[in-house]
Amino acid sequence: MANNEGKTISAQNVLLAGLWRENPVLRLLLGMCPTLAVTAAVKPALTMGCSVIFVLICSNIVVSLMRNLLKPHLRILMFTLTIATFVTIADLFLKAFQPDMSEALGPYIPLIIVNCIIICRAEACASKNGLFISIVDAIGMGVGFTLTLCVLAAIRELLATGMIFEIPVLPTAGDSDGWFVPWAAMGMPVGAFVTLGLLLAGVNLITRKGRR
Repeated sequence: MANNEGKTISAQNVLLAGLWRENPVLRLLLGMCPTLAVTAAVKPALTMGCSVIFVLICSNIVVSLMRNLLKPHLRILMFTLTIATFVTIADLFLKAFQPDMSEALGPYIPLIIVNCIIICRAEACASKNGLFISIVDAIGMGVGFTLTLCVLAAIRELLATGMIFEIPVLPTAGDSDGWFVPWAAMGMPVGAFVTLGLLLAGVNLITRKGRR
């Protein structure tokens, strides 16, 4: 498939870019605020990720459909209004059907409106490509973001509580045969910075070896 500039774009390459080569968190360092704030446990991380996927797909679809009508001086405004519409839908859905999770995530769902990942994909992909490629790009970026959040949250939740999805995995010291002592710091902000830093270091190491 070709974009507006006549360049051929492979849907597979677009999908894989979001999952690894241009992973929004691990490679582009976008969306750091929710990455650090909502990854103390897997449930809120997964909820945030699914919300971002929904907003990404819907906003990319709308921006792609109206790309030929966009005026240069109005495009950011149109992107923001489009994104805000779908963020409001996601926020109201969580408040209606998942009130506990909505309360746990607090302001971070509404803040998706200014998430750099969403605006970046609207500008870099959806405003320049057709509907199919825009949807594939949204799926790749959204899933890449969600997987990164879930990996980060799983590490932190496991080390902080010995559980994942609130299901006991490691026998804690309070059990009869328990040996694991929870790391309270992993549930705090410092745990998010340390874990993310180690993940980034691992990705850089893998990337460097792949280039040799």
